[in-house]
Amino acid sequence: MNTPTVSVVMPCYNAGKYLGEAIQSVLDQTHRDLELIVVDGGSSDDSWQVIESFREDKRVKPLRIERSDAVNAAATRNRGLNAACGEYVKFVDADDLLHREMVQKQFERMEGRNDCVASSEWGRFYNDDLSTYHPNRQSVWRDMDAREWLVESWMDARPMTQCGMFLIPRVLVDRVGGWDEKLTLIDDFEFFARVLCAANKVLFTPDCPMHYRSGVAGSLSGTKSDKAIESAYLSASMGVDHLLAKLADARSKRACANIMQDFVYTFYPARPDLRAKAEARVRELGGADIAPGGGGKFHLARRFIGWKLARRLTS
Repeated sequence: MNTPTVSVVMPCYNAGKYLGEAIQSVLDQTHRDLELIVVDGGSSDDSWQVIESFREDKRVKPLRIERSDAVNAAATRNRGLNAACGEYVKFVDADDLLHREMVQKQFERMEGRNDCVASSEWGRFYNDDLSTYHPNRQSVWRDMDAREWLVESWMDARPMTQCGMFLIPRVLVDRVGGWDEKLTLIDDFEFFARVLCAANKVLFTPDCPMHYRSGVAGSLSGTKSDKAIESAYLSASMGVDHLLAKLADARSKRACANIMQDFVYTFYPARPDLRAKAEARVRELGGADIAPGGGGKFHLARRFIGWKLARRLTS
């Protein structure tokens, strides 16, 4: 096959239940000039067998890494990135689905530019049922300056920078570097902060959403180990530093303070050492203005007993 215009990199670890559907959503793209690099990070389920079942499609490039402590999602993405040949790169998780026109529409929006990133709509679906999909509408669903996109996305401190939303010029990725393999949780936050701080614009592409599978048992997003919390703190701190090095007005500082305050809210009462560092950063940036996130029982309880005790009782 000739050099493809788009490389899709899909990391995988024990995702056999969903992997075939995710792979098919890439192969069904109306933009045919692509390659799909599926990197298995040493799965113990049937993931490798699922990948092998697609070998007849010459666009599929299976890679396998032996499992070790050094192998995480960032490492598998970097392995795929190193093998990618396309002018543009898209990272897709092994349990998410793409609208069949996403790559084509985003590629057309880019118009050959290498200083911009294309974004898309996104929404969640539940219980493995795509009919439950509902778009998660956001104010950043429009063309924007790339750094302003970060500020606005971070202002409520719960941004969504999920990989499959973006199509990125390869030269831009090469300029900023690959995924930080120190990070095991919310590595996408740091990576896309770095990418967008180096880009000029985010070009929004409507009507071709990324379908984000929610409620997956054992997903990284629900991990609360010490290592995971350390990664979340480091990713948040590094992402904030990336933005402030480029844009440090009052609004940017408030958005960054909100990110650090949300770390405090999310991981309380664990790791008081990291929470103290995050709180100091919030004060340094002039303070945050967000309330803690949580379900209905949490918000009802915090009205009477405060958010800390409510968090302890409802988490």
